[in-house]
Amino acid sequence: MAFARACSVALVGVEGVVVEVQADLEPGVAAFTLVGLPDKSLTESRDRVRAAVVNSGAAWPQKKLTVGLSPASVPKSGSGFDLAVAAAVLGAAERIDPRVLADIVMIGELGLDGRVRPVRGVLPAVLAAADAGYEQVVVPECAVPEASLVPGVSVLGVRSLRQLIAVLTDEPVPEEEPVSGEIRPDPFLAGLALPGTGLGAVTSDHTPDLADVAGQHMARAALEVAAAGRHHVFFKGPPGAGKTMLAERLPGLLPELSRKESLEVTAVHSVAGVLPPGQPLVDRPSYCAPHHSATMASLVGGGNGLPRPGAVSLAHHGVLFLDEAAEFHSSVLDALRQPLESGHVVIARAAGMLRMPARFLMVLAANPCPCGRHGMGDDICECRPSTIKRYRARLSGPLMDRVDLRVTVEPVTRAELLQLHTGAETSATVAERVKTARERAARRYEGTPWRTNSEVPGHELRTRWHVQAGALAKAEQDLDRGLLTARGLDRVLRVAWTLADLGGRDRPSSNDVNWALELRTGVRRGAVLEGLRT
Repeated sequence: MAFARACSVALVGVEGVVVEVQADLEPGVAAFTLVGLPDKSLTESRDRVRAAVVNSGAAWPQKKLTVGLSPASVPKSGSGFDLAVAAAVLGAAERIDPRVLADIVMIGELGLDGRVRPVRGVLPAVLAAADAGYEQVVVPECAVPEASLVPGVSVLGVRSLRQLIAVLTDEPVPEEEPVSGEIRPDPFLAGLALPGTGLGAVTSDHTPDLADVAGQHMARAALEVAAAGRHHVFFKGPPGAGKTMLAERLPGLLPELSRKESLEVTAVHSVAGVLPPGQPLVDRPSYCAPHHSATMASLVGGGNGLPRPGAVSLAHHGVLFLDEAAEFHSSVLDALRQPLESGHVVIARAAGMLRMPARFLMVLAANPCPCGRHGMGDDICECRPSTIKRYRARLSGPLMDRVDLRVTVEPVTRAELLQLHTGAETSATVAERVKTARERAARRYEGTPWRTNSEVPGHELRTRWHVQAGALAKAEQDLDRGLLTARGLDRVLRVAWTLADLGGRDRPSSNDVNWALELRTGVRRGAVLEGLRT
């Protein structure tokens, strides 16, 4: 009996589990059996591996071959096990010393000619290998920059199985043609706008700048507050008023991702197969804009077998923009309530249950009525009152209660649209203020698990960080009248702290609280913009 083992990684959502690939050769009728809960694509690796080994110049063992994937209870999917299966088979056939394979994690798909092709999820796979104590990994050559992001791991990139055999047996390494590094994204991700990925992306030739927005002083200010405190925002206004323009410019106001955040976001994008070519590390906040016809699986995650990341996970530490929000199916919108509160999404399927990160900044945009002209004059809007009521009811109360900023976007006047050289602030100027405000908040919450005002529980804000005396008078009145929920009061407090951070104040004043109330309810409270330029 001949036996050898190699290692690979099974991805469950965006987390990896190291899998031991065991190959056993016994006398008997030549056969190839693969066990260990493989899916269809992994079962087909038997034919890919056999052809790749033969076409790489190695002899295929004419014995009874059993390949086991351990632990057997973990579902395994994808073609990333091909390289480890081939190495284990060659180790059992004594073409490669089995002792060399034991401590190496191998990730890659094999072509029939022996070329090593890229797969999704290289970064989370290497992270899982490093956490398990492995120090050597083998990946497709085009995935080396992505795998090298993990510290303390030696990465070997190969173009073919022939090269891997040569390296492991100390033979001369043959020259091979480069393999394309392009990976097709999951089909259900079509329609998402991810800058730089080619999926309905916002053009990269011109970075959207806030200075391009004409007028909309209140909406611009709300956008700055949203960026500084990571508050969700809702824009309501007629078509053409600039709601989409404002949302597209929000990522440019957000600070660059930290190293930890970059690795989290890159891992999600790697699993989804939407990493931009030549950019192994995502260091800027993502922007996802699914179409209003998007299914629940594409929005929160799903697919056949084990779920895969949806738009909420692809927007992790970035912006999720739902244009024409009232056109989304109500059940799809209500599915956002859990990730909005917890910062992650839990998906249960027959094949298993998993948790994926989903701490995003949500921007909703909707028209005031189906035709979009309600409020512009009695003779303009033709929608019936019952139709308008049903249209607005699609945005449920529990969902809207989780939105901190609600701004009415008025139509742009001719003077605002045609006026040149208005001196409107650029995204870079506003982003600098946002960065300063975030630094103030981070210093205040040092030693706690929170970094932005939107993350702090309301109980902590009320007991540990107090506003100025009497500042909550109007908010408490609204709470007594039932105009404000307990969650709403907490969110008003969070926005008030963000306004104080933007204005450079140690504690929110009554003006900060009143403006936070105005941004939430749309009712004038006599607040004056302080510390902000629009």
